[in-house]
Amino acid sequence: MMTSDPIADMLTRIRNANSAKHDTVDIPSSKMKVSIAEILLNEGYIKKYDLVDNKQGFKDIRIALKYGSDKNEKIISGIKRISKPGLRIYVGVEDIPYVLGGLGIAIISTNKGIMTDKEARKNNVGGEVLAFVW
Repeated sequence: MMTSDPIADMLTRIRNANSAKHDTVDIPSSKMKVSIAEILLNEGYIKKYDLVDNKQGFKDIRIALKYGSDKNEKIISGIKRISKPGLRIYVGVEDIPYVLGGLGIAIISTNKGIMTDKEARKNNVGGEVLAFVW
C-alpha cells in the first residue's frame, strides 16, 4: 500500500490501536519511523519496539503500547501530525512550541537528527515540527 504521508500513517495506526486497546501495532519500517519509535520509547509513551519481518519480506516495526494500571488508563492521550506534505511547518530554536505547557513533547526533525523539543532547545537547533504527543 502506498501512502502519501507515511509519518501520518504511523501516528494514525498508533492512535487507532491505542483507542482499540491493542497490545501491539505493526507499522511498515523506515529510518525516520524507527527514530520516532525510539523517541516514544525514551519518553515513556510505549513499552518497547522491535523490527520484525512481515509476509512480503519487508521489515515492520512492532510497537508494544503502554497503558496504566488497567487498559482504560491510556499513556498516550493524544498524538497529532503537525507538518504535512502540503504544508511544512519549520521553526527556529526560539519558536519551538511547548506542548500542553511542557507536559507533552514535540517531535522535531533537525539537521542533527530527529529529537524532542527539549533536546532541540538544549542543542540550539530548529527544524521541521513533525508531531505533538501528549
